[in-house]
Amino acid sequence: MAQIKSQMKRIQTNEKARQRNVAVRSRIATESKKVRVAVEKKDVEGAKAALKVAIRLIDKSVTDGVYARNTAARKKSSLTRLVNELAK
Repeated sequence: MAQIKSQMKRIQTNEKARQRNVAVRSRIATESKKVRVAVEKKDVEGAKAALKVAIRLIDKSVTDGVYARNTAARKKSSLTRLVNELAK
């Protein structure tokens, strides 16, 4: 364990950030799953609505520094592709 006061504070800060990041990733995974479930059920409107929510969360996670830009782009692209194939 750290002995220096500033390092102990840093450990606490890092843990809070880690927990926040885990929560954000979990929420994105849940919303992505909702998109996939709607696509499997052939529910076009439900899939589009879920996609809109998922993309918003993914974009926000990039702003917050949870995901890198390219990772977010890849996630959005794969979800969008699923919905677009369903809409055809």
